[in-house]
Amino acid sequence: MNFSLLGNTMSSANQDQTSKKPILEVLDTKAGSDETVMTFILHDEDHTLGNALKYMLNKNPQVTFVGYSITHPSESKINLRIQTTGVPAVDVLKQAFRDLKKMCSHMLTTFESSTKYFKENHMEETLDSHP
Repeated sequence: MNFSLLGNTMSSANQDQTSKKPILEVLDTKAGSDETVMTFILHDEDHTLGNALKYMLNKNPQVTFVGYSITHPSESKINLRIQTTGVPAVDVLKQAFRDLKKMCSHMLTTFESSTKYFKENHMEETLDSHP
């Protein structure tokens, strides 16, 4: 089953034409199974995203379990397992991606403003200290 996370829809017809793997897959589940427990496969990712997603998901009080594994060191693929208190696991994963994006944006803005502040206030000191 292919899954569109944040508006980047990739239909199976599109996928066949471009020969690209989906970025995110939902591990096949039985029809009518519980939507609160799901396993997702994230392609071309590693511990960087896996650990960050695990952190964001663990902060959500609706998540009762989250874990991820790298299938093999030579494969860049993550299996991410999510179990919730009643909310569909897809919804909490979407929220975790949004929260992670928001946090990264805040960190970038803070870094850029601090760098600008340092350059404006300390560059002259640095230049004056060197003959």
